[in-house]
Amino acid sequence: MAHFSTLLALSILALQTVASPHYQPLAGLSERELAELIPRLNVVIPPPPPGPSKDTLVKLVNNKAHPWMPLREGDTRGPCPGVNTLASHGYLPRNGIVTPAQLVNALQDGYGAQNDLAIGLAYAALLVDGNPLTNLVSIGAKSPATGLDPPNPAAIGGLDFHNAFEGDASFTREDFEFGDNHSFNQSLFNQLVDFSNRFGGGNYNLTVAGEYRFQRVQQSIAQNPHFSFTTARFLTGYRDIAFPTIFFVDGRKADGQLKLTDALGFFRDSRFPDDFHRIDGSNTSALVNNAAQVIFNAHPIQPGGNNGTVNSFTVDTKSPTFDDPCGIYTSFVDIAVSMYPNPQGVLRRNLKLNLGFLHQGFQGCPQVFPYGQ
Repeated sequence: MAHFSTLLALSILALQTVASPHYQPLAGLSERELAELIPRLNVVIPPPPPGPSKDTLVKLVNNKAHPWMPLREGDTRGPCPGVNTLASHGYLPRNGIVTPAQLVNALQDGYGAQNDLAIGLAYAALLVDGNPLTNLVSIGAKSPATGLDPPNPAAIGGLDFHNAFEGDASFTREDFEFGDNHSFNQSLFNQLVDFSNRFGGGNYNLTVAGEYRFQRVQQSIAQNPHFSFTTARFLTGYRDIAFPTIFFVDGRKADGQLKLTDALGFFRDSRFPDDFHRIDGSNTSALVNNAAQVIFNAHPIQPGGNNGTVNSFTVDTKSPTFDDPCGIYTSFVDIAVSMYPNPQGVLRRNLKLNLGFLHQGFQGCPQVFPYGQ
């Protein structure tokens, strides 16, 4: 399941990164290209991640200090509606170019995410989708304000990079195979509405998520010859659909029932509902894991993918299973190492530091030191 498309994307990325490198991944560049590029970068020593928020109460977040604003030319949004919404309300830089610390603070402030959950998401994003020298990552690859896809060479990659955070069988985005894996897809949302009406009484909830997750995987198996559902996508494929039942539901109610009008606002418009309050931030990591497990249990699917033809799904026995958080942590480390197999100098230093920060999001798992301690 090594994916020729991923290797091709890395090669294209290597060429385009040279032109505009400041927030693009450096994966795929030769040692010579890196040596030529690094003096042009604003290389920083990555600071430690922010600690837990002291404000974990249910709180109004669609407030006067964080109004929704339409996209400007050059602003980027990507496949993650939760992160897109944080940017459109100013919890993240509105242009979509962010640091891991900004991601941690925004996830805590905007959604009440627990610190370890926010750290795990932010530093995995930087390591596999960002630039570890400049400490920057793009949240997407498209500027809806211009309609260009991408708006410039520097918009390649980011969270839109395939098969890490973004991946196949999304609920509201098409598979990478079909060309646009980051834009809201109305037809897929219509399917989500249909499943919500059939299984959720008109709301999106964990029951709907369990049924629609299975449906989207079956659709991709039948339609996408290069369908991939291995770790890390296997993990995000369950957690990212649990997320709306917790973080997109007003915290004053917190009943796991997401209204479809609110879902449309998040998924399509990157917008909090009016008068939206975040959930209490004291236990959300456990909530996400438990909700994802409920979704998985509805129709257990093993990691795997198609082998170049439709309906050829094969289980990947080397991919960590859903209930193996330490295996998933190790998988993220392995992805980073595969992108940077022999880093030197400041790149090696920054990768070691960021891998240490990533481990803070997986407490209880033995730390891995691929580049030494």
